[in-house]
Amino acid sequence: MKKALLAALISGIALPALAQAPAQPPAAAPPQPGAAAPAQAVQTFEGPIVGAKGDQIGKIAIRSSENATVVRVTINPGGLAPGWHGTHFHSVGDCSDVGQFQLSKGHINHENAKHGLLHPEGPDEGDVPNVYANADGSVNAELSTESIVLNGPQGLKDGDGSALVIHANEDDHITQPIGNAGARVACAVIK
Repeated sequence: MKKALLAALISGIALPALAQAPAQPPAAAPPQPGAAAPAQAVQTFEGPIVGAKGDQIGKIAIRSSENATVVRVTINPGGLAPGWHGTHFHSVGDCSDVGQFQLSKGHINHENAKHGLLHPEGPDEGDVPNVYANADGSVNAELSTESIVLNGPQGLKDGDGSALVIHANEDDHITQPIGNAGARVACAVIK
């Protein structure tokens, strides 16, 4: 107490102010116009991507908030044929029929929209941009969508999960039902 009293006297603080504590913490100031919004909770998921022969050819890393979902796709060299590949979220988290990946069912499409980012009656919730495989078959890409989130009753991790499916060809983003993307050549379970 003597050190506190001495410090209070040296700094010119009145002793009654030192002895009295506020009954309640001060109220937070209202947000100022243009101030940053409070941070939202971000959910994450990571998982392997399986190729047509059942081997792990890469991985996905998903970050999702109530505003958007961002997916990083990493494919090892030799994982895909060089060039563009359609990529979609499918409605069931099942890649066990290796080489076909039909158990992942169709695109996530709660709104019954048409397929394609460029379709006037689309896109469906499973539509995301194409990825490009380099000459060595590797991919490093980041995809984003505002159509679906990771958690929730209609999210990627719903009751039966979902899958990220990579196709043999690029998606033209308008042709029904999958933009001429061709066979399913890679799959990642999201549960």
